[in-house]
Amino acid sequence: MAKIEPIAFFHSPFTSKFGIPRQSGIVSELRGRIEFVAEYRQAEALRGLEEYDYLWLIWGFSENVDAVKHPTVRPPLLGGNERVGVWATRSPFRPNNLGLSSVRIASIDLTVPAIDVLGADLMDGTPIYDIKPYLPYVDSHAEARGGFTERREWQRLEVDLPDELCRKLSDPDVQALREALSLDPRPHYHDDASREYGMPFMCYDIRFRVNGNRLTVLHF
Repeated sequence: MAKIEPIAFFHSPFTSKFGIPRQSGIVSELRGRIEFVAEYRQAEALRGLEEYDYLWLIWGFSENVDAVKHPTVRPPLLGGNERVGVWATRSPFRPNNLGLSSVRIASIDLTVPAIDVLGADLMDGTPIYDIKPYLPYVDSHAEARGGFTERREWQRLEVDLPDELCRKLSDPDVQALREALSLDPRPHYHDDASREYGMPFMCYDIRFRVNGNRLTVLHF
């Protein structure tokens, strides 16, 4: 069997798995960058990409390579208690550790070359194995059923950020951080208002607590 190698690596404000959005697109302003490995660092390979708005990324769950895999998983959207078949989910615990994400193109840098994108759910350093353009006429199916995701929706939290942190970050980064925290990065079986959690974001260690429907960043 042929071995696949990364064509690029992803750079993200999230330097660990904790806090990464659980689907692409739900933190719409989260910025990331695709930087190609030397073998594929060719501007001509990006020719024509400026005519598209979205990309499909095929990438690797590099932090889960050695994790035990099971035929059923517990999706966070179902509260982390109900099991469904792995093929009926986008769980990161998959036999071949491959992920698929749709991201929006923010800009294309032909001098590096690199692609800046928005809305990714990838950790910093994630290997990317392929990039394909998103084609609305075949990739969009408005009438399609969405399984259990149609019966449940993310319950977003109210987020309180310190003014000092907001001053240190750009407005888009503040919005991305607020959206990511509003999705409640905690494991869904955790509900302890006294417990403090830490989430790396850019160069900061975001420390927070959750009480009811409100998440408060304590320090960073």
